[in-house]
Amino acid sequence: MNKQPQGSFEESLKGYKEKINPLVKATLAWDKELIFTGRTQEGYEIEFDAQVQWGCKPTDSLLLSLAGCMGIDMVMFLKKMKSELSHFKVDIIGERNATPPQYFKNVDLVIRIAGKNLDSKKIDRAIALSQEKYCSVYNSLRKDIDMRVKYVLEEDNASKKDEKVLKK
Repeated sequence: MNKQPQGSFEESLKGYKEKINPLVKATLAWDKELIFTGRTQEGYEIEFDAQVQWGCKPTDSLLLSLAGCMGIDMVMFLKKMKSELSHFKVDIIGERNATPPQYFKNVDLVIRIAGKNLDSKKIDRAIALSQEKYCSVYNSLRKDIDMRVKYVLEEDNASKKDEKVLKK
């Protein structure tokens, strides 16, 4: 097994996300009915639709943003830990408060991951770093959210699975 000194990994993260502009700009334009188009400062667009006929609900995009932010962090961390990923997928389920404001009370993420030089210790560390320090979306959510992260570590041939549940 390839062992990398702990200090070396921590040092390799220096500068990660430090070049991100702290000022984020975007526009949201009303199209018709309850349909809006959001445009990022880089020009990417996303359609929002309360009826979910022409676009996604804003709450769906929030869950996808959470999964995307943690996924980006984790893949980057695992690569720096010398893991070679062949598969990474996040299924996410959020339960909202029944009455307004209908914030997310709890969120369950199931990460399915496969590759070489992967183990529970590395995955646990990648999740912890994302949640505790690097994932902007996670750290922008309510502090009372019940976040549960589960992962399934699969071998490339998918013959052996190792499941672990973390609670934050």
